[in-house]
Amino acid sequence: MKVYVFGNEDVPEDRKANEAAQKLDRAVDGVSFIFVKPNEDVSFVGECHVVILDTVHGIRDVALIEGDEIGELILPPRGSVHDFDLAFQLRYLRKINKLGDVTIIGVPQEGEVDYFRIQSILRKLVAHDMQGS
Repeated sequence: MKVYVFGNEDVPEDRKANEAAQKLDRAVDGVSFIFVKPNEDVSFVGECHVVILDTVHGIRDVALIEGDEIGELILPPRGSVHDFDLAFQLRYLRKINKLGDVTIIGVPQEGEVDYFRIQSILRKLVAHDMQGS
């Protein structure tokens, strides 16, 4: 199962998902992390189910964001065309019917990261994926 990792190594408040993926690399059988660079077009257009690991502003604990909750993600202010983020891309792809099911594993910007929780979520998603559901 591919897990797309979003974040920016150069921005402290946006690198926790990258750090989590690096720490958990090879910790869960069947998971491969794909690091998406800032402002890079997403490579999962047309996939049936997409799993994303991203830093999320405003959450206190690792959280799953799925289904209609994706539409509730807050779009940050944009000052130029380079400021379109993941929430914008997901909404846009959904609008043009180029996006399948999406599961986001949200990592909080502040505080400690619960790596065990992320690992547990990944194991459940791999098991679900293996069952073909």
